[in-house]
Amino acid sequence: MINLKEIKDPSFLSDLSIKELNELSKEIRTFLIESVSKTGGHLSSNLGVVELTIALHKVFESPKDKIIFDVGHQGYTHKILTGRAKDFDTLRQYKGLSGFLKKTESVHDIYEAGHSSTSIAAAAGIEFSKKYNGNSHKVIPIIGDGALTGGMAFEALNFLGGNKDHQPIIILNDNEMSIGENIGYLSRILNNIRSKTTYRKIKAKTYKILPRFLTKLTSKVERGVKGFFINNTLFDELGFSYYGPINGHDFKELIKYLESAKKSSKPCVIHVLTEKGKGYKFSEADQSGYWHGVSPFSVKTGESLSTVKDNVHSWSKIISEYMINYAKEKEEFVVVIPAMIGGSSFLKYKELYPDRIIDVGIAEQMAVTMSSGFATSNVDVFTPIYSTFIQRAYDQVNHDVARQNLKVVFGIDRAGIVGADGETHQGIYDIPLLRHIPNIKIAHPRNPIEAFKILNYAFKVNTGPFAIRYEKGNIFYDFSKGIPSSIYQLPKWEIMKDGEKAVFIAFGSILEQVKEEVTKLNLDVCIVDGKFIKPLDEEVLKYVSEKNVPIIIYEESTKQGGFGSAILEYFVNNKLNITNITLMGIEDQFVNQGTKEEILKELNLDLASIIKTIEKLI
Repeated sequence: MINLKEIKDPSFLSDLSIKELNELSKEIRTFLIESVSKTGGHLSSNLGVVELTIALHKVFESPKDKIIFDVGHQGYTHKILTGRAKDFDTLRQYKGLSGFLKKTESVHDIYEAGHSSTSIAAAAGIEFSKKYNGNSHKVIPIIGDGALTGGMAFEALNFLGGNKDHQPIIILNDNEMSIGENIGYLSRILNNIRSKTTYRKIKAKTYKILPRFLTKLTSKVERGVKGFFINNTLFDELGFSYYGPINGHDFKELIKYLESAKKSSKPCVIHVLTEKGKGYKFSEADQSGYWHGVSPFSVKTGESLSTVKDNVHSWSKIISEYMINYAKEKEEFVVVIPAMIGGSSFLKYKELYPDRIIDVGIAEQMAVTMSSGFATSNVDVFTPIYSTFIQRAYDQVNHDVARQNLKVVFGIDRAGIVGADGETHQGIYDIPLLRHIPNIKIAHPRNPIEAFKILNYAFKVNTGPFAIRYEKGNIFYDFSKGIPSSIYQLPKWEIMKDGEKAVFIAFGSILEQVKEEVTKLNLDVCIVDGKFIKPLDEEVLKYVSEKNVPIIIYEESTKQGGFGSAILEYFVNNKLNITNITLMGIEDQFVNQGTKEEILKELNLDLASIIKTIEKLI
């Protein structure tokens, strides 16, 4: 039995027999289940790639050979094999082991990624760099079947397939499911390949069937003759040597085909079938994506250890319930969503309105431009996208929606600090990304009632693009009271508490905390809910500027180009005094993982830091 915490690098794998490799895979699965049950993390994806990751490290020599994980959240076994099992109790914790690949952790982490569909394009750059650095290493990107729905993956496949003098080895990890159910024609193609159990054997025998002189002809003729016996795959047609589908949990089969691809003189695709969540009965049975990313849980029962009080819901749930209610009112209404039906809490909506929600897969650009098509056809559309992923569709928001002034309502989910997923998922860049785009309006509610009033405005009054930001976290609301019909007629701010010694302007749930603390401490502070980030409420800004007292502008977002910058622009353009303005926001940096409380404290943006700043200024 191998002590996983004593592993330093993957070199020990070369001496292990198939039997020993199987024993190792069982040990790793047990370790992963027990470890993630305590820290939370990505479970199903990692349980599914144990044998594949071990086989890759046995056949190839990392870090000389470049193993590139798409997204990186399925890299836990890779971390164990490269000497990090001893640190797994800090996984996704503050200043601990990252839940993704991280170059500062190990020389074996060749490429960092937290967003999908990047691995093949990155591999192309690494592969083509060989002519500059003289390396002869192999480049092996691993991409999931769900990630193939991302446009960049197809762009990279198209490019590499046309360059026969380069030999990347692309591993297609096919578990028939990404975060949620896979969609589209590609899914059908892969299903078709899977159903042809004799495909690999027939293909392997093709050269034996062909006359000798035909084996010397061009690859086009070769594919044509093979096609007589069996249909070529998409990957054959793109110019790759295709191997598969093969059993991703069978070491003999994995090693055999990895070794064959290693010797190939053409770009290769190895189609590996794996079972997502393998080795743990609860994750094996999961069809909704629940076990993709989990909070701490009981290994025995599979139940989450997190407790939620009655009528406390995630912000995503608050927004999705509004959409259910709106769908009842409005027949011409649809939700377009990029692969996040579960993550954005739209499973209930899908059950109620299966024909009025469209999952386009991991394709944010597609989601936005498709939404513009609905909008131009006078169909109301809601497009929920995580803040960190709206970055991937900037051109479409700008060019296809805003330029045409189309009424698409964007849900900017998980805006602000998100915690354990770290740098790649913090929702702190969408305000500067969106606010300079003409026609678009941006809002961020502090509570569900405000959210409903803002959404009523977005759908029933506003006629152009609208973005409503909402946080990752839970908040109280009793849905037995229904969804209120109250509505904003204009994008206005609210003075929650007036005061004469200082002004505090912010948006979001932090306002309720600040108001409570300021009231408790009897501080004479004016508290303003700047719920409409764009456009600014110039009337309120004029009012607070005339107080001639310190003004604190707070945002759980990057300072550069953000909410505070917008207010400063207004003050400068109107020749108002800016010397008494203090900006509280995130500096020019990427933000690491940890709990929201830990991160805000480190950034001096927690409640204690706010009160300290107020007291210092007054």
